[in-house]
Amino acid sequence: MPLKTIPPLSRRTLLRALGSGAVLGGLTGCGVPAAYVRPEDRAAVDLSSTDQRLNWANWPLYIDTDDERPSRRPTLEAFEKRTGISVEYVEEINDNDEFFGKISPALMNHQPTGRDLIVVSDWMSARFVRLGWVQEMDRARQPNVTRYLDPQLRSPAFDPGRTCTVPWQSGITGIAYNRRRTGREIRQVSDLWASDLKGRVTLLSGLDEAFALLMQGNGVDITRWTADDFHTVCDQVEQQVKARQIRRFTGNDYIKDLSSGDVLACQAYSGDVIQLQADDPDIQFVVPEEGAELWSESLMIPALARHKANAERLIDYYYDPEVAAELAAWVNYVCPVPAARDVLASAPDETSAALAENPLIFPDEEMRSRLAVARDIDSDERVEFGKRWNQIAGL
Repeated sequence: MPLKTIPPLSRRTLLRALGSGAVLGGLTGCGVPAAYVRPEDRAAVDLSSTDQRLNWANWPLYIDTDDERPSRRPTLEAFEKRTGISVEYVEEINDNDEFFGKISPALMNHQPTGRDLIVVSDWMSARFVRLGWVQEMDRARQPNVTRYLDPQLRSPAFDPGRTCTVPWQSGITGIAYNRRRTGREIRQVSDLWASDLKGRVTLLSGLDEAFALLMQGNGVDITRWTADDFHTVCDQVEQQVKARQIRRFTGNDYIKDLSSGDVLACQAYSGDVIQLQADDPDIQFVVPEEGAELWSESLMIPALARHKANAERLIDYYYDPEVAAELAAWVNYVCPVPAARDVLASAPDETSAALAENPLIFPDEEMRSRLAVARDIDSDERVEFGKRWNQIAGL
């Protein structure tokens, strides 16, 4: 399959800020006995062998498309041709909480969602796993996942061994800044609080998106952070808000602020910055010296899905390094299949080959040493932490 060139837009540029998760916190904290699905009640009769189809819910702009015919999805069409499985692909996820609200009534009432495969952020995946709303995958049907999944993503705290989830794409939350406008490098989280940046710094508004990087700036191991670590960060951010160091809290609209020069430095996602650099090479992305958060958005098979084997087969297809390389060349996030790097490196066109050397798609060992997967906020913490953070961020 020919490799695609870099798309003109990042998927995240179209998304609004993620929700606080307060409603979800209430459900998981107070309603678990009613909502929880026991392991023996999660599987339905699998129709895969006789019904060659599946329904897949994903985010907008999160799969490769044909440059001349955007309605076509080359890798997905190749899967359908290879397997005979018809895929109903729906770009219906615009916000984790919004999508949770859409399908949770069915799941908590032990009913099928009508979807065989979904993609949500790992902090939301943790809620689904905790509630028993997803099925454990059969790795015997997924040799590519077993062989090629990035070792750094193999065993998050919320799903040890990745038995119920598989990363679709990954990314880094770090710092973006305009080198020409700052006149200097930014290397640490504490650099955001420098006097020459006063009023021209933004932080991400979503609690789950913002907290880990700020903790890392304090030297915290985010794989095992505590409530005290969280409140320390909140105290620091409150001080910076009062000092008017922080211009505002944003969703993905930080992209506009950084491009216009209204903001000089901000919390940012690695995939967005790759897109911004195509127009302005002075924009830099930094994994701070203290570290940055490595996150994923993961594929899951909901409880009572009727085409489980078909979904497992599709997941494994995207872990073929050739397929993963084509997808990575289009979406430009951290590829969860490191072996795809060699595929891109041997691509005949220079644009695709150059992506193999981009550490924001294939982090090198030095960068990886500073990346960590944060433990998620558990159900007992969510309401309290969400309330405090939202007051600070003005949500």
